[in-house]
Amino acid sequence: MAIAQLNAAPVEGVEYVFPLPHSPRAVSTVRRRAEAILTRWNLPAGVAEDVLLVISELLTNAVVHAFPPAALRLSCARLNGRDAVRVAVTDMGPAVPTCRSSATIDPDEHGRGLCIVAALSARYGVEVHPEGTSRWAEVLAG
Repeated sequence: MAIAQLNAAPVEGVEYVFPLPHSPRAVSTVRRRAEAILTRWNLPAGVAEDVLLVISELLTNAVVHAFPPAALRLSCARLNGRDAVRVAVTDMGPAVPTCRSSATIDPDEHGRGLCIVAALSARYGVEVHPEGTSRWAEVLAG
């Protein structure tokens, strides 16, 4: 798989890879880099905002709950004949359930991230492989 140049249009088979330092401040840095790619892809504003929220939630989970190293992979995918943005965060943490029921979620601001990812995504999931655990989501591009 090729690594894309910054001025490329979204093309299936091309992905951007952003290493994630294991620091809470790294989430905003990587998010800004991903936002630049989404802007170049000319996604509708609402789609770009949804993708950025999914990115933020998955990156934050990697920093808070997983083990380094971690990386964000951003690419285009085809989903039922439609374009989608695929977001995948790979880390060395264990696989956990993707979304807990509302009865088990803390009433404060924690514990809702993966449910937000589920709500914004056409598909999402977890894959365990030799390189670690990938939590991924696909958001329809329009």
